[in-house]
Amino acid sequence: MKIKISFEEIRRYLDIETFDFPRYVSPLINLANQYAQGTRPRIVGQMSELIQEFEGKTLPEWEKWYLEKKPDAIRNATEKIVQMLKNLKNAINKIDKTIVEQWVRDLVIVKTYMGLRFQDAILKKGAELKGTDYRLSERDEESRGIDGYIGHIPVSIKPHTYEAKAALPEKIAIKIIFYKKVNGGVEVDYGEIL
Repeated sequence: MKIKISFEEIRRYLDIETFDFPRYVSPLINLANQYAQGTRPRIVGQMSELIQEFEGKTLPEWEKWYLEKKPDAIRNATEKIVQMLKNLKNAINKIDKTIVEQWVRDLVIVKTYMGLRFQDAILKKGAELKGTDYRLSERDEESRGIDGYIGHIPVSIKPHTYEAKAALPEKIAIKIIFYKKVNGGVEVDYGEIL
């Protein structure tokens, strides 16, 4: 028989105080902490290692032990997070309906289009690097696994995760361009065509 024990019940069984934060406060602090990195190991210590070193049994013992090991950790983490909350509050005060509408348009229209059409940009950049022209494939070429041409070279554009899979079964020699979405763009491996 499987039984779920809620976090609230766990706190009650362990006799741990439950904080009642106002609505949205906890997720906002969590977001600020993600940006500020206030509870990273360099600030508060490697918690998984610290809890293993701890030999006590109760929450008060753990708190005392931890604060002796890391006396400035809570204050340092708090300061980083509070500063980021000030930054977020400043940003929130700049948000109006026009900005929200621009953000929604960028997400729904622009980023969707970019996400669906970035193969064109990959081909264009490859052609630029090779000093030639490019074109997207025709429907019959697509059915043979060709996404486009850089000069006269047929290419297939695949995510980097595809590299580990078996080679394409197409009969014609197709060069593969691998890409990987990274922070701020797409990292492209043109190795087979350059």
